[in-house]
Amino acid sequence: MLLPTPERFALARARGVIDRVDDSLILLLAARRRMVHAVAALKQHAGVPPRDLARERQVRQRAQGLAARFDLPEPTAQRLLDLAIGDACRQQGLPVEPDRLESGQVGLSRVDLNGVDLSQGDAGTLSATMLPIMPMPTSISSVAPQLLRLLPPPRRLAPLLQVVPSRWQHRLLETAMARVLDAPLREGALDFMRGRRLAIEVSDLRLRWVLELRDNRLCVTDAEAEASVRGSVTDLLLLAGRLEDADTLFFQRRLVLTGDTELGLTARNMLERLPWESIPLGLRIVLNRGARFARTARAAHRGETA
Repeated sequence: MLLPTPERFALARARGVIDRVDDSLILLLAARRRMVHAVAALKQHAGVPPRDLARERQVRQRAQGLAARFDLPEPTAQRLLDLAIGDACRQQGLPVEPDRLESGQVGLSRVDLNGVDLSQGDAGTLSATMLPIMPMPTSISSVAPQLLRLLPPPRRLAPLLQVVPSRWQHRLLETAMARVLDAPLREGALDFMRGRRLAIEVSDLRLRWVLELRDNRLCVTDAEAEASVRGSVTDLLLLAGRLEDADTLFFQRRLVLTGDTELGLTARNMLERLPWESIPLGLRIVLNRGARFARTARAAHRGETA
């Protein structure tokens, strides 16, 4: 019997990671098919044509930009999008015409790889920043719970997030905190965090980050936390979007504070005093609408009224 060498052990671990990534790809495609089913129903209720070539073009452009950022060969990204879009077309009984998508002959909005509307409001083009705040027709609202129940609950997405490199998660979180807390950081309102470590746990997504103030910037660290705040992604979004107050969430045990309670309560009080208008408008809209969507989706899964 051959004993495992360090190289064989490392090989087995690496193959295990690849297996989890492969599993995640299947789960993502299954989740995408559910969303395609929901979008097809919404299009039917809204009287929108079943196929939008301009939208498909934007999806491809965004994917190409993302692939370039992470050194993924463009043909690989293109074939992956061909697979996803072709599957969505077949799912809806639509013809698959990849040549038309590549030709650039269809009438498209001028959108760059970062999703910025370059047409500056030309006729026939809706700015991407206007879409999230358009009111939903009543006929669509009436079917929203049934459609939202098709979405997987957050806990089903947890295995997908486990394969995302932690450094990417940390970079995204640090960038978001820098934008949200720019004014308090400059004013020294977070100096109480200097040399202290507070953990944020998203229970249903199985995510945990330990935060520490370094060089006037909140950073994610691997050190042990002194205090921890734990809650579901929906409740944390409701708190961040100012749709629920911290006292209510803690009283109902939807948020749980453990460890050094003084540190946790100081952080909570600072966030409650944070002027809402000091947060960039675009981020406020994202937080508010993201929290409302998460709350509605949770209510739909529970058979409740949001």
